[in-house]
Amino acid sequence: MKNGSTKGLGKVIEINEGEVHEHLDRMVRSSVEETLNSMLDAEADRLVNAERYERSEGRRDYRSGHYERQLHTKAGEVTVRMPKLRRQTFETAIIERYRRRESSVEEALMEMYLAGVSVRRVEDITEALWGTRVSSGTVSKLNQKVYRQIEEWRNRAIEGEFPYVYLDGIVLKRTWAGEVRNVSVLVAIGVDREGYRRVLGIAEGAKEDKAGWLGFLKHLKERGLGEPRLVISDACMGLVEALGEIYPNSRWQRCVVHFYRNVFSVVPNGKMREVSAMLKAIHAQESLEAAREKADAVVKKLREMRLGKAADKIVASIDETLTYYAFPDTHWRRIRTNNALERLMREIRRRTRVVGAFPDGESALMLAAARLRHVAGTKWGAKRYLTMEPLFKQEALQTA
Repeated sequence: MKNGSTKGLGKVIEINEGEVHEHLDRMVRSSVEETLNSMLDAEADRLVNAERYERSEGRRDYRSGHYERQLHTKAGEVTVRMPKLRRQTFETAIIERYRRRESSVEEALMEMYLAGVSVRRVEDITEALWGTRVSSGTVSKLNQKVYRQIEEWRNRAIEGEFPYVYLDGIVLKRTWAGEVRNVSVLVAIGVDREGYRRVLGIAEGAKEDKAGWLGFLKHLKERGLGEPRLVISDACMGLVEALGEIYPNSRWQRCVVHFYRNVFSVVPNGKMREVSAMLKAIHAQESLEAAREKADAVVKKLREMRLGKAADKIVASIDETLTYYAFPDTHWRRIRTNNALERLMREIRRRTRVVGAFPDGESALMLAAARLRHVAGTKWGAKRYLTMEPLFKQEALQTA
C-alpha cells in the first residue's frame, strides 16, 4: 500500500521541463510585446499632445494607424505595432533599446566585412552582440541581401515638394588594379513643405565633375524630384552647369563657409582673424544692397592691406554667396551654408575611415548609403528644420 501510493504521487508531480520553459518563454515574450506596444502608444499620445480620439486645442498631430515591425529582444523576437502620424515621423527612444537585429547586423557586418575583419573575429563579435555565431558564408549572403535592400531604398520614388535642396560630395579611397584611387559619393537632401529634412539620394560619381553631377541630378529628377526654389552647395566643379541643364529655373546659393575657406587659402595666418570678421560682416547685413556695399568696402580694405588675391576672390564670387537674400529672412541662417548636410557627411566619414581603401566603388556606396538610411530615421529627420510658412506667404505676395 505504501509503495503503491508512492508510485502514484511520482506520476502526479512528473514535469516536462521543456514544455515549462517553452511556456515561460511565450509568457515573457508576450509580456515584453504588450509592454512595448503600450509604451509606444503612450509616446505617440505625447507627441500628438492628445489621446486617441480626444478633442483638444493643444493637439499637434493626428494618428494614422500602425505598421508592424519585428524586433529581436533578449526574450526573443516580438512584433510591435509602430504608430504612424500624419504630419511628423514617429521617432521613439524606446525602440533604440530593442533595435531590429536586421538593422544591427546590417551595419556591423558590412563594416566588419569591408574592413577586413577575420571570420573568427566576426563570429566572436556576433556571438557577443546577438548570441549567435555568424559564419563567413552567412556574412556574404547577408551583405548581398543588404545591398539589394539599400538599392531599393536608393531608387525609391521621391514624393512631395522640396523647396530647398542641399548637395555635397565626399571622396573615398578604392583599390583598382592594385592601385588606390579616389571614388566620389554624391549626396542630396531636401527640406520639404513641412520643414523637415529628407535624404533624397546618394550615388557614386567617378569624379565630382559635370558628368558626375549631371548623372546624379538626372537620377533625382527621374525618381520624381521637382524643381527646387534654391539649391545650396559648394562651388563643385561642373555642378552649376549641370544644375542649369536639369533644373534651369532653380537658383543657386554657394555655401558661405566654403567661400570663406577659399578666401582664407590666400590669407596669411596672422591676418586670418581680421579677414574672417570682415567676411562675416558682409553676410550679416540686413539687405542685399547693404551686403554688396559692405563687400565693396571689404575689397577696398583688403587691397589696402596688400591682400590683392583675397580681394580678387571676393570680387569674382561674392554674388554667388548672396542668393539667399531673395528668400525669407527667417531662413537666411540655414540656407546660406551647407550645414544641413554636415552631420550626414561627418557620419559617412566616421564610418568609412576605418575601412581605408574599399575593394570597389559599390562597397563604398553601399556602406555610405547604409549609414545615411540609418541617420535619416533618427532625430535628424524627425526634428523640424525650418518653418516654411514665410516662404509660401512671400511667394503668394509676389504672384498677387
